[in-house]
Amino acid sequence: MVNNLDLLAGQEPDGSPEFHTLESPEGELHLRFFVPAENEFALPATGIREVISASPERITCIPNTSPLLLGTLNWRGQVIWIADLGQFLGDPVFLSTDRPEIPTIVVEDQETVIGLAVERIVGMDWLDLNRLQVPTNVSDSMAPLLRGEWSIDEEQNHYLRLLDQIAIIRSARWAA
Repeated sequence: MVNNLDLLAGQEPDGSPEFHTLESPEGELHLRFFVPAENEFALPATGIREVISASPERITCIPNTSPLLLGTLNWRGQVIWIADLGQFLGDPVFLSTDRPEIPTIVVEDQETVIGLAVERIVGMDWLDLNRLQVPTNVSDSMAPLLRGEWSIDEEQNHYLRLLDQIAIIRSARWAA
């Protein structure tokens, strides 16, 4: 039987146990991901219902809808819209659906649930909100959807932008 000490302990060369302390993370947990134009974004983990890999065959295209929408998906018995998040943010590159699975972030506000399709998901990271800066070099249409940004590499113009999932869900762009 494995106990908790077995999970934290290794062996020193002399055979005595080596204990590792787990560092307490700083900041809040966020999901990091990229849209097709290789811009990196994050969403707070608390605002995410689920991350799924949707097969393009399971997404039903709906004619005469917004070009922002890829279609609908039966998610846990509920039909939800799947949107190309990059296009929604004004990304010039369309999300390729010619692949086996599309990473999709399911977000919710009150009774509204929507899937945000992205290029690729990086993973979860603890990010310090105290280091969040006012967004720079963003379009007027993207600015209301951002809570701020972290500078990753200013020389390379690489920023990690924090999205506001509530602002995305409630945006008037869905009516267009």
